Amino acid sequence: MKKRVVVALGHRALGTTLPEQKEAVSRSAKVIADLVEEGCQVAITHSNAPQVGMIHTAMNEFGKVHQDYTAAPMSVCSAMSQGYIGYDLQNGIRTELLDRGIFRTVSTVLTQVMVDPYDEAFYTPTKVLGRYMSAEDAATERKKGNYVVEEPGKGFRRVVSAPNPAGIVEIEAIKALLDADQVVIACGGGGIPVMQQGNRLKGASAVIEKDLAAGKLAEEIDADALIILTSVDKVYINLGKENEEELGEITVEEAKKYMEEGHFGVYNMLPKFCAAVEFIEKRKGREAIITSYDKLLEGLKGKTGTIIR
Repeated sequence: MKKRVVVALGHRALGTTLPEQKEAVSRSAKVIADLVEEGCQVAITHSNAPQVGMIHTAMNEFGKVHQDYTAAPMSVCSAMSQGYIGYDLQNGIRTELLDRGIFRTVSTVLTQVMVDPYDEAFYTPTKVLGRYMSAEDAATERKKGNYVVEEPGKGFRRVVSAPNPAGIVEIEAIKALLDADQVVIACGGGGIPVMQQGNRLKGASAVIEKDLAAGKLAEEIDADALIILTSVDKVYINLGKENEEELGEITVEEAKKYMEEGHFGVYNMLPKFCAAVEFIEKRKGREAIITSYDKLLEGLKGKTGTIIR
């Protein structure tokens, strides 16, 4: 049996602008190809914060100038970001595999992720995104029922909720592709957040934390490893203090302890540890690796990275 892994690509692996993304993806493709050469079945998730913000801004500005067009809801912007990031990723990975003589289909699955309409996150929006607005535009957004925050000296920006992923709608398609030994890109940007309304799925005005979605994907495809790629080779506790310490291999119990002690930022490392712990606790024999994208293979072999077992 091949080792099944989920790789979560962070911002550094994708860049921000279109040219940056092209260049970053070509580097990330080499890392994914390394995993395929190692004999792994690979599913990939990715961040989309700069991209979805750019799309949201562009669509709303377009709607302002052209009265016949409406602003695009967050769920549509998320779908757009999945499409164009997936397009670059799957072509970059395909090229790298073919250059190595490996013939493997790479597919992007436009993925919807179920959220609970009663999730407490909907009452306390935290994710700031999109363009800066005037006070007048901000008042219009509030009338629509949207949340807006002011950044002193810059203007107002939209803020949306970040509910937990409850389930992946297209999971059977993703499993089928992996079983066929294809490389799959799914749950991009945390997935398109949707809520069940009878037989209909309605897009939610929210974004899903990508690391939590990666953990949910790893759980539902019964992966052996969750690999979260970030900007550091290893995670530190007591960061910036005299007793600063890097974390190598740790247990789930130790990970929980460090989380409770508040060592990890709410918007950076904490979601990664939450996803890792929840994934590992679902089945024995699993592991999670947090490391930089250029050290992935070393991390998979236990030579570097923060490894949770």
